[in-house]
Amino acid sequence: MPPLFFFGTLRFRPLLATVLGRDPQPEDATLPGFRAVWAQGEAFPMLVDSSGQAAEGVLLRDVSEAELARLRFYEGAFCYDLVPVEVAGPHGPEPAQVFTPRDAPWQPGAPWSLDTWIRDWGTLTRIAAGEVMRAHGRETAQEVAARLPIIRARAQAHVNAAARRRPVTASSPLTHDDVEVTRLDRPYEKFFTVEEYETRFRRFDGGWSASGARAVFNAAEAVTVLPYDPARDMVMLIEQLRMGPYALGDPQPWFLEPVAGIVDAGESHEETARRETLEEAHLTLDALHKVAGYYPSPGGIAQYLVSYVGIADLRDERKRTGGLVSEGENIRNVLVSYDALVAMLDSGELVNAPLILTVQWLMLNRDRLRACP
Repeated sequence: MPPLFFFGTLRFRPLLATVLGRDPQPEDATLPGFRAVWAQGEAFPMLVDSSGQAAEGVLLRDVSEAELARLRFYEGAFCYDLVPVEVAGPHGPEPAQVFTPRDAPWQPGAPWSLDTWIRDWGTLTRIAAGEVMRAHGRETAQEVAARLPIIRARAQAHVNAAARRRPVTASSPLTHDDVEVTRLDRPYEKFFTVEEYETRFRRFDGGWSASGARAVFNAAEAVTVLPYDPARDMVMLIEQLRMGPYALGDPQPWFLEPVAGIVDAGESHEETARRETLEEAHLTLDALHKVAGYYPSPGGIAQYLVSYVGIADLRDERKRTGGLVSEGENIRNVLVSYDALVAMLDSGELVNAPLILTVQWLMLNRDRLRACP
């Protein structure tokens, strides 16, 4: 078969190795008559006709049938397929094939830079590709495509966690490197993942623990927002069905909560907070006040939350329900006075942990927020 030409993200060798299942040795090549530009609003490039120019890329030869199947699966998740082209290879013009959509639905943007993409998206995309490729042979490319947003959100959580640094005062100097993983299985990977580890770790006395099994429920990062109107001294709570309490047999599985949502790939915590508040509560926030960033249950849940109080104009004239129908959400919003909120906390009516934490923060900071002009 002709060699494969890659003009975009698969020029990043760690990503190409993840998709292929081996470390490749591609050659430099170009595709005359085209150039690579950003697809507007996306984190990948597209090809556009460009007389007198040539798109830079790499050429991969001797691709096995099994490797081609892996590549088709990965690119198929993005609705790409192979088309024939003629490239300028290291020894002159030659036929090749390139993955590209036949009818690109995107609008072309600025010239694409591989270095910029690697800086902003390379690690995230490589991590996401690992999960995509684990589905090869179990799911279709279309099934994986349907959950690409949550796959990428989980990858974003890994990138964020690797960059996170906490102050160290009373903490020990032990780090991620003081854990040794001898086995890792993922028996379930859908909207959430379940990971089963066999590990040993360095003990506080300097020795090593015995090997032991541990399971982790892996979710993407999320934010919570409690909308607060300092002028009216009121908050907005939302209410919806929660399957966790239902699965335990709780007779009241509809919970009062703050606004909450998953942090999408490439999105900041603040952007998520504002987007989710608009979707779930139909509110546009003013100032955001960070309450805390934390792991809600680090013994077995791999998730980081960031909670906020968001200043908002809470009027009685409002839409009473929210959420995205496409995500199966059915959300009711409720206006509650500050005094009623504190009474609900004292009575035990509030059982959502981020809400409890945020209400306690509001109790400490309410006077300051109300004094702001």
